[in-house]
Amino acid sequence: MNSIVAYEKDIELQLDFLRSFKKQKTISQNRQKNIFFSGSGDSLVSSMLAESFSNGMVKAMDPLDLYRNKELVKSKHVYFVSISGNTISNIKVAKTAKKATAITSQPKSKLAKASDETLLLTSSNTGVFTAGSISFLESALTCISLVKKITIPRNDKLFFKAQTDAKKAKISKRLFILGNLYTYPLAMYCAAKFYELLGYDAHYCKTEQFSHMELFSLKKGDTVIVFEEKNLHTKQLVKNLEKIGINVINPNVPSDKISQMIYYTFFSQMLSLNEAKKQKKKECHFVTEEKIRNVSNQMIY
Repeated sequence: MNSIVAYEKDIELQLDFLRSFKKQKTISQNRQKNIFFSGSGDSLVSSMLAESFSNGMVKAMDPLDLYRNKELVKSKHVYFVSISGNTISNIKVAKTAKKATAITSQPKSKLAKASDETLLLTSSNTGVFTAGSISFLESALTCISLVKKITIPRNDKLFFKAQTDAKKAKISKRLFILGNLYTYPLAMYCAAKFYELLGYDAHYCKTEQFSHMELFSLKKGDTVIVFEEKNLHTKQLVKNLEKIGINVINPNVPSDKISQMIYYTFFSQMLSLNEAKKQKKKECHFVTEEKIRNVSNQMIY
């Protein structure tokens, strides 16, 4: 099975996963004040979602920042998010934290062994080396449920709406994905899927900051994707961008924040998948680019 087909099958597995997902016991707000979440790549996105859904009670931190500033973790409980459990920065910090919890799918990994306890991620996948989808959704919802009581939608409406919206969307090879307090991490996740599958020039930005900075690098024909419900601010932004020849995507979304999170996750996955299919790609960009992947592996592990 090639990595693009595996990615699609993993995306589809999320429907059954959502029906069976078991939430974590929510940590008290008093304890949350002394907690960091940490991870890299998709796992940093999950950590950032924990921060936003906790209303800033917990903090999301880069593991290398924690390693270089060890005094930050000596009095903290750190939740390390890592699907593989083998990223070296996480492992080093876990050994110095006051308390370390590994959120991983590998109970015998180096991170799990270096931590005081493990929250095991158990979602099934194809087992093929591909871009993260179901593993991300599980880690994200696990992190969020640790800091906030949530209700998971049990029907398939969000999945099929995202699928329909993604099919309608037309994108360019240069993208800017905008997000707010709750959706900026998902803008990062969306950009990551375009890096991994296609090697595209993608940027993730805060909605407000975009108008101050990234906006000035736009070129006619670029695509701006707004991960925010339609409101006076986003409507004005879309109108102004379209006037100067920018392709803008701003799908309708439900008001519930968890539903938004799940929808944008599906939308990000399907948007990148559809683009890969249009180009008749069989393998993800990061799978075929061995020299680049080797640099990544040398730095991560």
